[in-house]
Amino acid sequence: MSVLRMPRAVYDALRVHGEETYPHECCGALLGEPTAQGWRVATAARAGNTRTDSAHNRYQIAPVELVKIEREARRQGLEIAGFYHSHPDHPALWSATDFAEAHWLGCCYVITEVAQGKAAVTNSFLLAGATEEDKRFEPQTIQVEEARTESRPA
Repeated sequence: MSVLRMPRAVYDALRVHGEETYPHECCGALLGEPTAQGWRVATAARAGNTRTDSAHNRYQIAPVELVKIEREARRQGLEIAGFYHSHPDHPALWSATDFAEAHWLGCCYVITEVAQGKAAVTNSFLLAGATEEDKRFEPQTIQVEEARTESRPA
């Protein structure tokens, strides 16, 4: 099983984003770099949910916004490691729609259940496979890394 590593601040921020947009789904991108064990996320980029027909249970990032996010990632020496979104009052498990609309092979898809306005469970799934025809979601471990503090002599 691969591991998705991210700083506590990024983990907390994507969960707060879900609470802020409740009862609609939030969405955004995770920026990071690949490692032998999986992705290491450095930051997250919030995105607007352009789904107006059913924003309570669907999300979409506008292509122009996604291009801006990708350019910013490159500027920082990072890549799009994956995407995140929330499931208002629904488990943090991928849906048939999530799977059908997932196309970034090798990237992570992080889902946070937001129960009655409060972030609950957060899970990650790696979109594995070599082609669209054999893609599949594989569960990932999320490793939240606490901020390192430097000790200074007194």
